[in-house]
Amino acid sequence: MYDRQYMPLFLDLSFQKIVIFGGGSVGQRKASLFSKFAQVTVISEDFSEEILALHESNKIDIVQINVNEIPSDMIRSYLEGAFLVIPATSNRELNLKIHLIASDMDIFVNSVDSKGNVIVPSVIKRGPVTVGISTLGHSPALSRYTRIKLEHTITPNYADMAHLQDELRTNLKERIDNQPLRKQILWDVLEDDRIWDAFEESYEKAYNIAYDIMLEHIGNHADKDSKEQLD
Repeated sequence: MYDRQYMPLFLDLSFQKIVIFGGGSVGQRKASLFSKFAQVTVISEDFSEEILALHESNKIDIVQINVNEIPSDMIRSYLEGAFLVIPATSNRELNLKIHLIASDMDIFVNSVDSKGNVIVPSVIKRGPVTVGISTLGHSPALSRYTRIKLEHTITPNYADMAHLQDELRTNLKERIDNQPLRKQILWDVLEDDRIWDAFEESYEKAYNIAYDIMLEHIGNHADKDSKEQLD
């Protein structure tokens, strides 16, 4: 038995099919999460109210069937074209059966009973800034605890800073060919407490401070080039 090595990745699931077996609390949690990113189908005999609400709002599809009596060939037909399967029934043997069939079909598995080849992290999202936290299944509680702690550090202002950095990068590429100088300007903006504080008042105020920093660097660089030419 080899030790699994997990690599964190960010995936675009926009047009990917995700199949969840089980309509209880675990299936509900997974469906609620993945329905924001992918095309989700939940297969179960019974469904929680939240899953039914997701279905009624056209966020997921559901298939009502007694999963405990579902034959292997039918499991395969439901998994056809899937990117990820989540066996989340209350029947551990059935979950393992689904896991093995999916693995045989080269489909990723996020298992609730054992380690599959996909682990869903605890997530902090601030605009385009996304942080995933995982203990690789050893302690989900510690993942949640770490997320709660980091949420006090990675504030909503990180979303504003990400947008500001993007704007500045575009502006700098039009003005400066010197890549190390562009990098230094962006880093100085990140480290300037005045900008972080200004976000509390307005994005415009923060941008103006950053813009002044950029102009100062450009001016200093131009003066340096002029001096070197005179020398």
